[in-house]
Amino acid sequence: MGPPQHERSVFLGLLPWAERTAVARALRAETVGGLALLVAAVVALVWANTPWSAAYEAVRDFHFGIPALGLDLSVEHWASEGLLTLFFLVAGIELKRELTLGELRTPAKAALPVVAAVCGMAVPAGVYLAVSLPRGGAADGWAVPMATDIAFALAVLAILSTHLPSALRAFLLTLAVVDDLGAIFVIALFFTSSLNLLALAGAIAGLTIFYRMQRKRLRGWWWYVPLGLTIWALTYNSGVHATAAGVAMGLLLRTRRDPDEHVSCGERTEHHLRPISAGIAVPLFALFAAGVSISPSALGTVFREPEPLGVVLGLVVGKTIGIFIGTYLAARFTRAQLNPDLAWADVLALAAVSGVGFTVALLIGELAFTNPVDAEHIKAAVVTGSLIAAALAAMLIKRRNTIYRRIYEEENRDDDEDSVPDIYQQTPRSSRHRFP
Repeated sequence: MGPPQHERSVFLGLLPWAERTAVARALRAETVGGLALLVAAVVALVWANTPWSAAYEAVRDFHFGIPALGLDLSVEHWASEGLLTLFFLVAGIELKRELTLGELRTPAKAALPVVAAVCGMAVPAGVYLAVSLPRGGAADGWAVPMATDIAFALAVLAILSTHLPSALRAFLLTLAVVDDLGAIFVIALFFTSSLNLLALAGAIAGLTIFYRMQRKRLRGWWWYVPLGLTIWALTYNSGVHATAAGVAMGLLLRTRRDPDEHVSCGERTEHHLRPISAGIAVPLFALFAAGVSISPSALGTVFREPEPLGVVLGLVVGKTIGIFIGTYLAARFTRAQLNPDLAWADVLALAAVSGVGFTVALLIGELAFTNPVDAEHIKAAVVTGSLIAAALAAMLIKRRNTIYRRIYEEENRDDDEDSVPDIYQQTPRSSRHRFP
């Protein structure tokens, strides 16, 4: 007889209880924030398309700050450079948690979501270039359709009232986290026009102090908040987009608990900041970024001009194809077996949800197109593409909801009422859609 066959890992199987609890906590906040984001986007669109649109523009373009410190920004830029830093700080903490405790902690586990996410960034960029360049369009917007907006996507799922299994939601969250990291690298590398090396050195020095404070287990928000604001201001003045400071600080925070800790520093920070990020920072950014004209002529421009059309097709077609193909090939390469209770049609639906690229896509669009008219067209394309992707995902998910409901009920049955689903207490562990 030949050597024994190693059991293949299960892809999209039952999450470990600790992982499921952490993911559920994060997704609850993001879902509520996503609904607030949708409300803010609708308010922005309505406000910008009424007789009071001049007031919207006046508020959006109003400047305030501290000019002596190089911080005289418009309301719109305070939202994109300031408030979104909280969003990327939380994303950095989530990425650190994934790298140390979650699906990205080992190369074998990380390969599948990372390959899927990279394909989900590369293919939309390729679709944009393939659509835009042959028609005489600019290459500047290639990065716009790359990112997934997890809050918007979860809001769509909440509105649909689906019973999407926790493993599918967790995979979507992991994809979005890797996407966010890719987006911040793109912003830092390709949208930094000039560098103030002295300010950049100061920001790096601040991050070094931040790291040492974490290593020394120094506690107290009164140390970290002033230091964080200083790092943010120096990063902004360095010419690097200020949101990079958020990701860097998030990655430096500890997510592993010490023996005497109930929660780590990263967990505690995320617990306090995620509601602010999801419920305030991102919706306010959307309020001042999503106010675009939705007249028939403006919408027609989205499908006539090469750059906006490239963005729409990148989000709807590129994201769906990229993530699906990337996931399929990575699963085959890593010999992962798809959960028998699911089908590749479920991965396709998840890939379509990932085409909702609202927040970060709007941010990159602002950076890539400095001409106000072009920027408005790109924003309209982002809104249009995200809505089309959401509608496509809704159709794909609703048709499978009966299956999702059955898996959801099995995963959450608690006959002994001890607050732990029975499936986690079965012995032997023989459930066919569980991780081995």
